[in-house]
Amino acid sequence: MRDLLPVPGWLVGRGGRPEGYCHRQMIDAVRYLVDNGIKWRAMPSDFPPWPRVYAFFARWRDAGLVAELHDRLREAVRTTEGRSPEPTAAVVDSQSVKADATVAHASRGYDAGKKINGRKRHLLTDTVGLLLAVLVTPASTTDRDAARILLPTAKNHFRRLVRIWADGGYTGHLTDWTTQHLGLVLGIVRRSDDVHGFQVLPRRWVVERSFAWPCAVGAWSVTTSGAPTPARPSSCGR
Repeated sequence: MRDLLPVPGWLVGRGGRPEGYCHRQMIDAVRYLVDNGIKWRAMPSDFPPWPRVYAFFARWRDAGLVAELHDRLREAVRTTEGRSPEPTAAVVDSQSVKADATVAHASRGYDAGKKINGRKRHLLTDTVGLLLAVLVTPASTTDRDAARILLPTAKNHFRRLVRIWADGGYTGHLTDWTTQHLGLVLGIVRRSDDVHGFQVLPRRWVVERSFAWPCAVGAWSVTTSGAPTPARPSSCGR
């Protein structure tokens, strides 16, 4: 990733003071925070001061560097798995979670189906389970409404996408809409009414496992934005 990192101005003759910490230290500090799911203020003393680490991270994030690093890592994993770097199929799902009392009412809602007052995470992953896009909405937002925001963004970023798998919450006019406007085939994987208890469903288990990865390390970022974003390490721990 060294080639992707911006060259400090003082090294290319643009003046300014030399940076006090090398980029490798900053990368290691950010990776430590994501892997352990800690707060910025809980950064161990082995790393540079947390305000400096956060300043570097924010600068790289705003420049699109963090998303670029994530995309390249995903492509490397897919290549190792014997797949093409860019996916042609994906899986979408959502998860409602309770919101803390400090979360503003404007960014929370009530999911009547799950009986949860909070937010809803919408994930789009490839068939390996690697993140493609993330959208956070109030829990009252239906899966179909969120998909009309999430899927067009993903299609613009991943041009080769042709098929999406989803659960029964995405049925209805959305299937025709995705075909007409996005050129995507939306396949609904339904759960059999004859089966009681837990059941592993084809394709759907992939994205459900992806939900479990960040929850295991507590690495979900706290965001109030309703805009979909490319998957990035700050949004998920894996």
